[in-house]
Amino acid sequence: MSHDGLGPRAVMRSVAFLTAGALAVPLLSACSAEDKAGKPLAAQDIAPAARAQITDGGTLRWAVDAVPETLNTFQADADATTTRVAQAVLPSMYRLDASGRPRLNPDFLESAKVVDTEPRQVVLYRLNQQAVWSDGREIGAADFAAQWRALSGKDSAYWTARNAGYDRIEKIERGANDLEVRVTFARPYADWQSLFSPLYPKEVMGTPDAFNDGARRKLKVTAGPFSLKQVDREKDRIRLTRNPRWWGRPAKLTEIVLTAVPRDERAGRLAEGDLDVAEIDPAAARSIDSAAGAAGPLSGPGAGRTAAKALRSWTVVDAGGSAEDRNVHARENLRRAVAAWEWRKRELRGYEVRKSLEPAYTQLALNGADGPLADERVRRAVARALDREELAKVVLKPLGLPAVPVGSHLALSGQEAYADNSGALGGQDTEEAQALLADAGWVPGGPVKKGEKGEKAAGSEGEKSDGEKKTGDGEKKADRDDKSEGGDKSEGGDDGTYIVGQDGKAPTDHGRDHETHGRQLAQDGKQYLNRQGAPGAYAPRGTAAPAGAAREALAKDGKALTLRFVLPAGPGSESLRLVAGRITRMLDKVGIRTETTKVSDESYFKDHIASGEYDLALYSWPASAFPATDARPIYAKPVPGADGSLSVEQNYTRVGTDQVDQLFDQAVSTLDKEEGRSLIRKADARIWAAAGSIPLYQRPQLTAVRKNLVNIGAFGFQTPVYEDMGFLEKGAKVSVSPSQK
Repeated sequence: MSHDGLGPRAVMRSVAFLTAGALAVPLLSACSAEDKAGKPLAAQDIAPAARAQITDGGTLRWAVDAVPETLNTFQADADATTTRVAQAVLPSMYRLDASGRPRLNPDFLESAKVVDTEPRQVVLYRLNQQAVWSDGREIGAADFAAQWRALSGKDSAYWTARNAGYDRIEKIERGANDLEVRVTFARPYADWQSLFSPLYPKEVMGTPDAFNDGARRKLKVTAGPFSLKQVDREKDRIRLTRNPRWWGRPAKLTEIVLTAVPRDERAGRLAEGDLDVAEIDPAAARSIDSAAGAAGPLSGPGAGRTAAKALRSWTVVDAGGSAEDRNVHARENLRRAVAAWEWRKRELRGYEVRKSLEPAYTQLALNGADGPLADERVRRAVARALDREELAKVVLKPLGLPAVPVGSHLALSGQEAYADNSGALGGQDTEEAQALLADAGWVPGGPVKKGEKGEKAAGSEGEKSDGEKKTGDGEKKADRDDKSEGGDKSEGGDDGTYIVGQDGKAPTDHGRDHETHGRQLAQDGKQYLNRQGAPGAYAPRGTAAPAGAAREALAKDGKALTLRFVLPAGPGSESLRLVAGRITRMLDKVGIRTETTKVSDESYFKDHIASGEYDLALYSWPASAFPATDARPIYAKPVPGADGSLSVEQNYTRVGTDQVDQLFDQAVSTLDKEEGRSLIRKADARIWAAAGSIPLYQRPQLTAVRKNLVNIGAFGFQTPVYEDMGFLEKGAKVSVSPSQK
């Protein structure tokens, strides 16, 4: 949610709504050359500066989530830090620009193009003649061939996490000279620009042993502006130093130190001067803006609550002793707390918050494997009940970021494949949602059977595991998070740790369901008295309900319509829970009740999302410049196995169609870029129509950066350019960043 996402799937469609593709026909016909991908919703915020303005030298201390288990990006347990290291020390044939589009990397390539399509597609790479590995050997065809063989999927001795694209290659050979590499494909491959980025040396890819173990903890041979100096697991840090054999623009920094720091500790470590750069949560961002005396969105309502909470936590005293002693202790603790707070503010003034939108979006996932959501009409009703613009505003508006709902599952605004295809499903419409539910047989106030012990309403769990607790007052936890306007709740910001594939954990067996994990069950906070209640408890028949009031609960076949809403309970997921509370109220209005379950961050994805133990869930997917390749497993139709299990690949909603699969297959096989975009947009429209997942908003990206650091911060789509990062020369000035305007 992606974790980095890559990670993370049958659906019983009703006869009435079997035509998911047909529902999208009016929109699909509009997918033409007139469609615009638009621009990124938010510009990157990195304090750009010319290299002449940057001092030569210095150490950059950069917070990361963890020291990775492997430095091989093609292994299952690779994480976001694996990628960061690879970007700095290994070749990449293409990098992403500020709009999320692939651009040739001139440090490694002079050119790359398709030179033949018949009888086979052939791509000719012309390498930069200066490109060499750190041991002095030229980068060449042998490195390309070794990586292809390792990732082709033909040799099971290589423990690879993915081989998409490499499995389509027929052969790799030297061209007219050592600087040319000819790649011949057995089947056409539209996303060929995704290959060989990163490129590992043949010493890593040449044998299964070297691939499986050789690059997990060290990289002896590299080829980037930096080299891997040290991986120190005791001190939780990685040191990257200038590569003396680098032929491109020399790195301005002498060293980059990547240090593992938990997100909830980063504000403190920044105040102590231990870090120069760190992605942070909204509370930490407000602290930094407040320290600087900024009057932007982050220092608005709520900033004072964060400060007050901190002071309260520092002034707790022992209740023992006399009243006079307690007063003395309280005054002393308050004095110390105020002094500590002033010191913290003073130290934080050296930083600023640079903000943009991550190349990832948060979605509401609807598990279509069984229960009420196996009926496409119910899924569509859930979607039509949602005001996606309001949900985007909840997270993004307090941060001063564009609160625009995401219109595509397969690309984000600015990327080539983007188009707003949400019209295939339709926008918020309470009456339409109620009509869909009625058509599916869910009626208000229907008789509900009193089940046997342990039996639950439709869509809820049968039993609770050990350690599960209900809130004492019966109110759903998500609702309380949302309603506590006066409390210290996060407004906007990071919606939890769940960008799929960026959690540092490899998904377990994707082809099978997993064992359930203990979960906390919160009660529905609404109370519904029977009609024989106290006199005056109900308005006379025919009285209009207040605007926004919850609709009477729905039932069918003796079971109430209640959906399990599973959420992470960790401290970094406040805004995610806030959004869940809003969704719960929106569903209440159409008669759908939710039963909110909060689980530990560690078990959320593995034991609930991947295993299908949920009805509704919120998690994020990263955007890809190559959706025909990368998005297919996320939306592939689940396939039943011989043993009765369901092979879902990464489609954790378990909703898929043959049409979508076919469109992906066509898109990845066409070399006509315009046709490929059209096919991707058609696939996206049909994904919308099937209503297995509802994109909500692009995730915010908040980065605390020392003020004199340039060319670093909230990168948005763009691949960081490590050699251009550095400290500003004294007296030099840069253009005002978007966050400071």
